[in-house]
Amino acid sequence: MALAIFPGSFDPITNGHIDIIERAQKMFDRVIVAVLMNSAKKNPLFTIEERLTLIRRCIDSDRVEVASFEGLLVDFAEKRKASVIVRGLRAVSDFEYELQMAMMNRQLNDEIETVFLMPKTVYSYLSSRMVKEVARLGGDIGTLVPPLIDEALKKKFKGEPVLGSEDR
Repeated sequence: MALAIFPGSFDPITNGHIDIIERAQKMFDRVIVAVLMNSAKKNPLFTIEERLTLIRRCIDSDRVEVASFEGLLVDFAEKRKASVIVRGLRAVSDFEYELQMAMMNRQLNDEIETVFLMPKTVYSYLSSRMVKEVARLGGDIGTLVPPLIDEALKKKFKGEPVLGSEDR
């Protein structure tokens, strides 16, 4: 059974991420959306709990699991018995970094392959960082993220709770 991992910080998940997840499901039996608890990324907008809950609500598939991890991605992949890491490439500028990461992961564990998927052209410029900035400034992000994420961003920037008590 082919199991793939799609890692990222997903702060927040965007329609570009969802596009990659949907296409990965066509290639693999199961996909784990692995949310990195990254101490190098200072001050994420959403907590890890918020990100996990929001992603689970945005993806309606029994073939997709959402989990968090810290440490080396290849260690997480090996522990979960995944054979593939899926990475999205938006532009040529992403390629050099992603290639370096893929080669390092191969050095650490040559049993795990990296597969690159390009998003639909309409999402080729899209990043979580840009979505947060446009939302923070009051811009319309309705075509860039699922409605749930649009609502969560508005709440977050107003200082309101993103998750209800039933989510905790």
